[in-house]
Amino acid sequence: MPVNADKPHLWKQDIALSVDMFNAWFVEFAPAAYQDTRAQTSRRVQSALSRTSNLTDISPDVLAEEPSVVAILRMATAPPIARDRLIGLANVPPNLVANMENQNRMPPRMSAAELQTHLRHICRIIEQLADKDIFHWLDSDQEPDQ
Repeated sequence: MPVNADKPHLWKQDIALSVDMFNAWFVEFAPAAYQDTRAQTSRRVQSALSRTSNLTDISPDVLAEEPSVVAILRMATAPPIARDRLIGLANVPPNLVANMENQNRMPPRMSAAELQTHLRHICRIIEQLADKDIFHWLDSDQEPDQ
């Protein structure tokens, strides 16, 4: 039997101690974890923008070269779309997007022709939903500034 499962009179004290321990852990470790994750994500976003020429070249070739960029591209839409939403809107197999995002590869058993078709569908959805408020140059002839 778990500790205190039969002692409900101790639960409030255990909960309070647990909350205190979590809060202490959070204050000590969460800021560094957040900063590390933010730095990694910033590098990934910069890489995705570079690979796609600031979202002006979202193509099957770009996705094939760096499949995991699709996760960043999903977040560049308005509204940002979940993996399953992209799969549904683009009408592509779930294993395609899962392979791209989780393993940075294309599904090994998918034919080249089928892959190109699905990648074109993904590109079309990302281009259609790209956040024009943030990426304002997509609707103009302007180059993005730093």
